[in-house]
Amino acid sequence: MPIATASQTIGPYWHLIEHPEFADLTRFGAEGERITLTGRVTDGEGTPAADCCVELWQASPAASDRFPGYGRSATDRDGRFRFTTVRPGPLPGPGNAQQAPHFAINLLARGILGRLVTRAYFAGEPLNETDPILGLVEDAARRATLLARPAGAGTWHFDIRLQGDNETVFMDF
Repeated sequence: MPIATASQTIGPYWHLIEHPEFADLTRFGAEGERITLTGRVTDGEGTPAADCCVELWQASPAASDRFPGYGRSATDRDGRFRFTTVRPGPLPGPGNAQQAPHFAINLLARGILGRLVTRAYFAGEPLNETDPILGLVEDAARRATLLARPAGAGTWHFDIRLQGDNETVFMDF
């Protein structure tokens, strides 16, 4: 008879959120416009999600020895996360369309059996109007859940709502 083993919903790399340096994508000397992305993860009732792992991926600039293109941050007891990175540029998209600058965000946590995937675009970015992925979200209020907002010099804020009113748009890739 097989013996049941412990389940890990985010895999064997949970320990990486215990190292805050993984949330600094500029730690190896990346060049470019440095920005900070902050945010808060909440459940459907607005309660902070204090046990989440937020992953940030970006394809621009390209990953290198000086820029990993990937970071991981734990949420604190108030559901907050924070990344230091380089502002991304536009990317090629489906059908030779140009994608607006954005971050890919993965969310992993207890009770989430797989990862939740979303994107953070920059409010006010002209390319948002023609981005082929952002354009798939027809409802303007829903599309607004994918926009990071300016929050001071070099700082952008992006909240993630897991369900309920103003639920963040999650993608199925």
